[in-house]
Amino acid sequence: MKRSILGVLIVLTCVAVGIAAAPPLTFTFSDVHASKTAIETDTYAVNNSGAIAGDYVDSAGVQHGMVLAGKKLTTYDYKKCTSGIAAYGINKAGTVAGWCVNSNGIPIGWTWTAKGFTDVNFPKGTGTEATGINDTGAVVGLYFDSAGVQHGFSKIGKKYASIDVKGETTAAAWGINNKGQITVYANNSAGGFDAFLKTGTKLKKINDPKAGTTGTVVHTPNNMGDIDGTYYDSSGSTHGWLLHGGKYYDVNDTPTLTRADGLNDSLEMVGRYSPSTGGNIGFKCITKK
Repeated sequence: MKRSILGVLIVLTCVAVGIAAAPPLTFTFSDVHASKTAIETDTYAVNNSGAIAGDYVDSAGVQHGMVLAGKKLTTYDYKKCTSGIAAYGINKAGTVAGWCVNSNGIPIGWTWTAKGFTDVNFPKGTGTEATGINDTGAVVGLYFDSAGVQHGFSKIGKKYASIDVKGETTAAAWGINNKGQITVYANNSAGGFDAFLKTGTKLKKINDPKAGTTGTVVHTPNNMGDIDGTYYDSSGSTHGWLLHGGKYYDVNDTPTLTRADGLNDSLEMVGRYSPSTGGNIGFKCITKK
């Protein structure tokens, strides 16, 4: 019996030492501006080369989709849409996934390369929003059915699949990594958000423990097992978060209004914060171990 207790004590001591020895993560933020004349920049995704996808609003108040690679800005607009164009995912080839709204107020999902747009519309859906893409071109997002109910979806090759969460009222898929793992967030019966990681057919809840009743929204899963997102605290303020090594880290460019959206394999993140003057400012966050 004494031997067993000693063994447990040794294990506990080793675990405690291991936790104490784990170096903290540090985050360094810098603002991202699409151009000197842009009045707003939203950064939603970053690939392993550091190219950032999102949107910006020009000096005339018009919103455009963008890819920002270093200082090189690539702008794109879709003739089928009249407003709201933005990219939310980007893969290693620079293909982006996003959506915009047409003249009838219906969201249209698409992927874009330098060759142009390819529509991503869930079969028999009444509107589709594409938000994530991996290196093989698999796309995820959300769609609305004929009754106007929101569901998540995946498009792998030419095959579309609907994604729902049992016990939740609506669902949306946000990102997909090269292993096929999909991040999903959903509304619960209380009206708050719950976050999940879908691996195969299994859904694992990954709510940030600091979230209040409004809950947790999950965003990008990288290929190394890390995930980022946004949670709402008890006062309703938003905070970015990073799940790394089984631990949740706050990712706050500003104390109360930060959202972490994109994440690559080097733990580089992009997102947005809202200054007191209004609007959004995109940021890039470098993580050091």
